[in-house]
Amino acid sequence: MTSKTANGVVGDLIYCHTTKNYMFRVYDANHDFKDYDIRHNDLRVKIIDPDAHLYERNGILELDHSPATLGIK
Repeated sequence: MTSKTANGVVGDLIYCHTTKNYMFRVYDANHDFKDYDIRHNDLRVKIIDPDAHLYERNGILELDHSPATLGIK
């Protein structure tokens, strides 16, 4: 087993429909990627995606794409 710090690593949180879990995808300079299973249970996250929006609707809180991307007003 090898280990290196993930602090400062930029990647994408992706949902895998097959496993029904989220994974952390990290691309290298050649655009190849590695998908990491997420085992950390209290990971701090900074969203750096301008298309990400937080919604509050009828007591339900959601993180989704922007209204423009979703085609809603």
